Amino acid sequence: MASTGGSAAEAFEVYVKTLTEVIGHADRSEPLRDYCTGLMMPVARKSVEPLAAVTAPARVSAKHQSLLHFVGQAPWSDEALMGQVRDWTLPRMIDRGGAITAWIIDDTGFPKKGKHSVGVARQYCGQLGKQDNCQVAVSLSVANEGASLPIAWRLYVPETWLEDRERRQKAKIPDEIVFQTKPQIAIDQVRAALAAQTPTGVVLADAGYGADGEFRRELSDLGLVYSVGVQPTVSVWRPGEGPLPPKAWTGKGRPPKLVQRSKDHKPLSAKALAESLPAKAWKTVTWREGTNTELASRFAAVRLRVASRDYNLPQPRAEEWFIVEWPEGDKEPLKYWLSTLPGTMTLSELITVTKMRWRIERDYRELKQELGLGHYEGRGWRGFHHHASLCIAAYGFLVSERETIPPSGFAIIESREKPPIPRGSRSGKSTDTTRAAHLELDRHAA
Repeated sequence: MASTGGSAAEAFEVYVKTLTEVIGHADRSEPLRDYCTGLMMPVARKSVEPLAAVTAPARVSAKHQSLLHFVGQAPWSDEALMGQVRDWTLPRMIDRGGAITAWIIDDTGFPKKGKHSVGVARQYCGQLGKQDNCQVAVSLSVANEGASLPIAWRLYVPETWLEDRERRQKAKIPDEIVFQTKPQIAIDQVRAALAAQTPTGVVLADAGYGADGEFRRELSDLGLVYSVGVQPTVSVWRPGEGPLPPKAWTGKGRPPKLVQRSKDHKPLSAKALAESLPAKAWKTVTWREGTNTELASRFAAVRLRVASRDYNLPQPRAEEWFIVEWPEGDKEPLKYWLSTLPGTMTLSELITVTKMRWRIERDYRELKQELGLGHYEGRGWRGFHHHASLCIAAYGFLVSERETIPPSGFAIIESREKPPIPRGSRSGKSTDTTRAAHLELDRHAA
């Protein structure tokens, strides 16, 4: 079912009713509705108090207490809410933009001062582009030609936090939460998405995930195809080569079973291989239109076997794509990927799929700039995740209604306060596989 019919305001009411079914109590419907409404309104700061002021200006104090309890303390399930958002939004995404083509794994940081907000630590923050005090959350998004949607979200908690009982208790981190690396969190999210029978796509991730060999192996074991970033130091065999077979059995002891290397037959780094490729291997590929111009760069792709720790294996790894981006004029390659996409794909097709990872950057930008994803001011585990789930719920509604919300805007609710609502953009389905639609939200709408 692509549409409920009627106005976008009516669709929002149906949407809220659908979400209310999984949050436990009917009396949570009003705070759910108000919180999501406030997130979509042109408010500079989308923490609880401003949301209360803009959704109920005549009774700010009571509304503030209601929303504060709903987001910070009420024991509803984030997974259930996001599952309902997924089930509502994906059919509409697919009707308008075609089949799901990618699952995108990434993480995003939230700069923080102090040390009491759950999971905050000095770590790499993508928003700042450097190491700093921040929180980091891992997400899984699904994408097609027309849109993308986060369907899983979880805070990464450093091991030092989980070992500190006092900090754990103050932040109310659940007992079942144990330390996991970001790739391990992502694999759990992937497993949950598969269990929910989410339409699958090619798994895309940057080198923070793809460099983890166990992460790649688990994706393959789950039957998923991937195209993920790797570091220039990853060990690979030259195209057409692989490890030597196990040593011949001498007749004594157990027969050798592990593949081997020799001084004259050994792998090399991804960077060294890229630098050894002939000039004819490199081609300029345009993968999509940017804001002002087409996005293009120089790429090469060859089939090879990954060599990392294969001396512990009884047989060589399967061949996969090794993709390199080396912009014209740069002194060295810029990015590297490994991909299990079919060997019959052209270079242009490989790049178009692999570069779809940019969609997650758009998700994060819209969620942060327009829907206040980073504005939650509480310190606890539950509030952090509840606020994010509600931001994603609001985003899911806008994604699902993007072709029905008129550019002139609409009023989602007609309460006695009649708060203003921002307008969304109209975006048609694209048939050009290198062109991606952009979701535009106007925070300055009247």
